[in-house]
Amino acid sequence: MKPGFAFQLESASPSGARAGVLTTPHGSVPTPLFMPVATAATVKGVDIGRVAETGAGMVLENAYHLHLRPGEDVVAKAGGVGRFMGWSGPTLTDSGGFQVFSLAQQVRVTEEGAFFRSHLDGSAVDFTPEASMRIQQRIGADIAMQLDHVIALPAPREAVEDAMRRSLRWAERCLAAHDRPDQALFGIVQGGLEPDLRRESAAGLCVLPFAGYAVGGLSVGEGPEAMVAALAATVPHLPADKPRYLMGVGQPQDIIAAVAAGIDMFDCVLPTRCGRNSLVYTFRGPLRLRNACHAVDGQPLEEGCPCRACLHSRSYIRHLFLSGEMLGPILASIHNLTFYQRLVARLRGAILAGNFPAVCQELLAGLTRESNAQEEH
Repeated sequence: MKPGFAFQLESASPSGARAGVLTTPHGSVPTPLFMPVATAATVKGVDIGRVAETGAGMVLENAYHLHLRPGEDVVAKAGGVGRFMGWSGPTLTDSGGFQVFSLAQQVRVTEEGAFFRSHLDGSAVDFTPEASMRIQQRIGADIAMQLDHVIALPAPREAVEDAMRRSLRWAERCLAAHDRPDQALFGIVQGGLEPDLRRESAAGLCVLPFAGYAVGGLSVGEGPEAMVAALAATVPHLPADKPRYLMGVGQPQDIIAAVAAGIDMFDCVLPTRCGRNSLVYTFRGPLRLRNACHAVDGQPLEEGCPCRACLHSRSYIRHLFLSGEMLGPILASIHNLTFYQRLVARLRGAILAGNFPAVCQELLAGLTRESNAQEEH
């Protein structure tokens, strides 16, 4: 591990769920942890002070988006992405592999890298492992990710195998190109839904000196059962003394399942995306705030929630959405971000207390109940 970085395990449940502490040059964060997604150096609709109030300890930015706008040199001149966005805690940049797959136009992937047209203005972009490392080192997050080859699932085995092996070769090139001493680099396991390819990818990465390991290539069309199976095929082959990161996942139930499988780190856009669309998470199931049953509902979104949104009634926040007021999506996003932090905190507490299975059962019973059935009418 590089100077300033450490990962310390504090406890583990028999199922494999882990509680630990991830230390970076910008501070330490307890795990399991959830990173709000600040794609372009902003969490959509929520200023950075409010993000901190949700309990977040670490945020994620994206190299692809920051490279296209405002450019990594602008971020570097500001003192790095943390200072640029006003965040003093740990940061992580995604390499941009998923965005190349999901957003870019006319993508052509070769052994050299990904070549595509920007989704902003159609300009040509060359995204090689070396370019991704150069961009991420200029952006200056505490943790950078290797460039990987992401494909949609399901896919033919030949395509999955080709992308996985290319990602392994790119991993070696990323390590060779990465030389920033105050930034850690994580490798990314690929292999789709093929257990043997996941094992092969993990084995190939674990002989390389990465500071941590991510499970990538999920949340691209497979269902939750397939995700759990992919984790079962992958996690046992990752080092126990390094952090494990599940990229882009997901629903609260998915996070519970992944923590049970031994994952330490998460990110997802769902808290703010759902918040902008008037859906909020609670431990008694989701609320759809536009539904008429909330028109005169004086309850907060969730009793006991410390967020700013829960200072207001469901009736008021519904009114904001129906009136087209921007405060509605902001408050709902703040609540959802807080919910995700409370969720991982409860999972961590259960691991430390030795009652993880019982707490998971309780959480799932609430999250998956026939929530707010009256709202559907």
